[in-house]
Amino acid sequence: MGCAEEMLGWSVKMSTPSVLAVVTVFSMIPGGVLSDMRGTQGLETQQMAQGSTHLHRRLKRGWIWKQLFVQEEDPTPRVIGQLKSDSDRGEFSIKYILSGEGAGDAFEIDEYSGEIRTLKKLDREEKAFYVLQAQAINRGSNEPEEPQSEFIIKVQDINDNVPQFQDEPYVSSIPEMSPIGTTVAQVTATDADDPMFGNNAKLIYSILQGEPYFSVEPKTGIIVTSWPNMDREAREQYLVVVQVTDMLGLSGGYSSSTTVTVSLTDVNDNGPIFQHHLYTFAVPENAAVGTTVGRIAAEDGDIGVNARMTYSLEDLEESSTFIIQTDPVTQEGVVLLAKPLDYETKRRFVMAAEAVNEKVDTRYLPLEEFTDRTTLKIVVDDVDEPPVFLTPLYRWKVAENAAVGSEVGSVSARDTDTVNNPIRYSIDKRSEITKAFKIDPNNGTITVAKTLDRETADWHNVTVTAQETTQNHLSSSVVVFIKVLDINDNVPRLARDYQPYICEGTQAGELIQLLSAVDPDDPAEGHHFYFSMVPEKHINPNFTIRDNQDNTAGIVARRSTFTRKDRTQYLLPVVVTDNGSPALSSTSTLTVSVCSCYPAGHCPTGGVEALALSMGVSLQTLLGLLVFLVVLTADLLS
Repeated sequence: MGCAEEMLGWSVKMSTPSVLAVVTVFSMIPGGVLSDMRGTQGLETQQMAQGSTHLHRRLKRGWIWKQLFVQEEDPTPRVIGQLKSDSDRGEFSIKYILSGEGAGDAFEIDEYSGEIRTLKKLDREEKAFYVLQAQAINRGSNEPEEPQSEFIIKVQDINDNVPQFQDEPYVSSIPEMSPIGTTVAQVTATDADDPMFGNNAKLIYSILQGEPYFSVEPKTGIIVTSWPNMDREAREQYLVVVQVTDMLGLSGGYSSSTTVTVSLTDVNDNGPIFQHHLYTFAVPENAAVGTTVGRIAAEDGDIGVNARMTYSLEDLEESSTFIIQTDPVTQEGVVLLAKPLDYETKRRFVMAAEAVNEKVDTRYLPLEEFTDRTTLKIVVDDVDEPPVFLTPLYRWKVAENAAVGSEVGSVSARDTDTVNNPIRYSIDKRSEITKAFKIDPNNGTITVAKTLDRETADWHNVTVTAQETTQNHLSSSVVVFIKVLDINDNVPRLARDYQPYICEGTQAGELIQLLSAVDPDDPAEGHHFYFSMVPEKHINPNFTIRDNQDNTAGIVARRSTFTRKDRTQYLLPVVVTDNGSPALSSTSTLTVSVCSCYPAGHCPTGGVEALALSMGVSLQTLLGLLVFLVVLTADLLS
């Protein structure tokens, strides 16, 4: 027995109110003995080598304690096990001490009996196990009776947690008409209970709401379609309620649910359909081009790009009077006026309209079902319209010497309405302030009212009004452009007031002055002027006129002996004649001064020297007189 006693150390008894077994802990599992065991082994070897006679003494050993178990959420304090040293004879000579995690808070030990009991309910989800140390102290010597040993109390799971769905809310979408088995979404739930203990955390998914359209895979939570050809146009959204249950769905388990919002996205499984076989519109005949005549709409149950359509017109009469465009917002066909209307010419239009889907998908419909046709009937309403002139404007010509009362031309307007109202004509006074013309109010004949002068006004823009004499007295206007044609009624003249001079020493044949002429008239073939001298009995011995045949002429010296002492000025009459029919002419007398010029031919005095000679004084005297007058004037002003 001594040998057996030497092998015994600590023992633990486990209280098992439910399924726990009694466990005696003194196992010597390989590799599981605490470090102090190596020390005791060394001591044993030493004692055996010395042949000690005290082998009956109990050896101190360290033991690995097996786990103790306590069920979570148990509020009743209860004994869960007992620690006892084999030296404890029931005399209370041994004191048991508990330390480590939860000692004194969650667990306590009876220092006399070694019973371990709980102090409060525990939550496995907060802490799954506790590591504690136990000691046995001899009360007499206050020395350890056994080495300190470590053991574990494990909190045993109960099904006290409800499974929770993750990543809520769940929203998914699938195309309408999806085949059975199409994956919609996957829901995932977790359970805080111990997945390694029983079925507490083993989850099963099921459908609470959404059948027969959807089903869920019990283990994975994958939701799939279970109904063929779900139509978005019939129902666009489904709320699928999925339940998750722990305990593999057995009774007594916890469950929770989540809602998955499933939307059906559109596919092009509908074509455009007109709601009427005939659309009738009315438009007044005076409607402007571009006016909206009406709107037609083909309904398409689809949405977005699948509902977009294009409209077209099939004009059986090929008049192209109307066009149709697609409103990008409402997808309506907008019928527009493309050409002017005339009730008296055509009063009704009939044409076919077609609507075609822009995007087609023959997986759902045959090609021809993406098109629909209808008929348009457009009636033109009669409108009392103003008179219409036969031409949009008039252009006439009249000679400026036309006699008063001469006819220039006639305007003509008509009432296009069926009643054909009488018309009176008049000239807008604001357009013809010269009052050069008048109009016959009955027949629209315009005549000359006063003498015309092309040089004063060569164009007249006359606004003529035609007004109905009955009903609404509607009126319209037209512009008459009248060009006044030129006649040769103005004489030509020299272009400016020429003041020619000739330098002393000028040689015969030299050019003295270049002349040009002007004429207010505007002959059709252009101006052509002729320059000459006044015919005399004797040829002018001093100067001659040389016509350059380009509407200019030059005064040329005939001799070389011009001096200021002989003569300071010469008078030269010049005749200018135009090419009109009859030809007109004018005569201008030029004064040619003799000047003492610089070598370059410039006359510095500008005629002052000639003036002094003609007065019988010297140039120096004249200049001195001018300086005196300037100084005297300055003194008077100061």
